[in-house]
Amino acid sequence: MRIAEVSRACGLSAHTIRFYEKSDVLPVIERGPDGHRRFMPSHVEWLTLLYWLRETGMPLKDMRRFTALAKDGDAGIHERRHILSCHAETLKAKRAILDKCQSVLAVKIASYGPIEAEDET
Repeated sequence: MRIAEVSRACGLSAHTIRFYEKSDVLPVIERGPDGHRRFMPSHVEWLTLLYWLRETGMPLKDMRRFTALAKDGDAGIHERRHILSCHAETLKAKRAILDKCQSVLAVKIASYGPIEAEDET
């Protein structure tokens, strides 16, 4: 697969994919005789995971650590699980804050209901 196909498949721009490659957050990507990257389906899976980790706010430092551990194989599986578990807890806390914000906004929006009705008369 070429970078444009991978970009469409995983949701990351070609620029971001190149950045992740330079940042050592990807497994090795072979190049064809023409010098173009040759992505495998496993790269798409990995990039999709990176997309969602980044989308949910995981710092690049943690993504690098996670990738380094993955490159070590099963030896780093416990720490990888720990990284993901910590990130899941962070998301849970953020979700609770967002839920509270949404309820505060709902109350405020509802308070404008009577004002709109008065303006229409």
